[in-house]
Amino acid sequence: MKQSVKAPAKINLSLDVLHKRPDGYHEVDMIMTTVDLADRIDLTLREDGLISVDVSEGFVPNDEKNLAYQAAALLKARYHVNEGVSIYITKRIPVAAGLAGGSSDAAATLRGLNDLWQLGLSLDELAVLGAEIGSDVSFCVYGGTARATGRGEIIERIASPPPCWVILAKPPIGVSTADVYKRLNVSAIDHPTTEHMIAAIEGKDFDGICHHLHNVLESVTLDLYPEVRNIKEQMRRFGADGVLMSGSGPTVFGLVSKESRVQRIYNGLRGFCHQVYAVRIIGSAGS
Repeated sequence: MKQSVKAPAKINLSLDVLHKRPDGYHEVDMIMTTVDLADRIDLTLREDGLISVDVSEGFVPNDEKNLAYQAAALLKARYHVNEGVSIYITKRIPVAAGLAGGSSDAAATLRGLNDLWQLGLSLDELAVLGAEIGSDVSFCVYGGTARATGRGEIIERIASPPPCWVILAKPPIGVSTADVYKRLNVSAIDHPTTEHMIAAIEGKDFDGICHHLHNVLESVTLDLYPEVRNIKEQMRRFGADGVLMSGSGPTVFGLVSKESRVQRIYNGLRGFCHQVYAVRIIGSAGS
């Protein structure tokens, strides 16, 4: 028996950090939405009870460090599953990019194994399990558009943004999320008004969404990696309507309302950045 599941990337339309928690995590308030750049997770039932992972990209771990492996191991142990699974991950989402690729792989594995192993769990139950694996996994279980609070695991689903193009550009560097948070001066943050972003999304106000794009982690990553700042500047210069870094970076995204501008922005960025993608916002869960 086999199961194939899509694992879409996410972008942060708004990312605020409120304070550091006693457990060492940071309290966050984020608006996230999915885009149609996705990994594919192929799950094949194994009768020997083992879990194996193979990945199309050689630099992605294929052992216990892989979040998809951790998702399978968690489900198997928690629900006393006798069968095993072979997991094959076809990577399309850039790695260590601020797009939740690994978290989305884990979430897709949870959803797929719920069917393959016939566990009958709800999305809410899977999201609770996902929080044990990583802060973005709960959101990725649902997909669509949502406000994420706590350390990212408390999910409030909201309306979809209006349809638009998204240009993604990732420079050839990796960013450590832990390092960015460690360097963040929480007392000096210029906090976004998350409610304004939600109102713009619910009102299908594209200009309002672009106006309220905000990520408090940008100040840290842009100082550490000037190439990220350069991509932001170039994306604006080429004509994107709204530009922001996603997550802790280094990927920068541009929202574009007119399809006629997409190719020009894409071509311009490809001149100095290899990993550039022109995609659409999915926005709604289950797409």
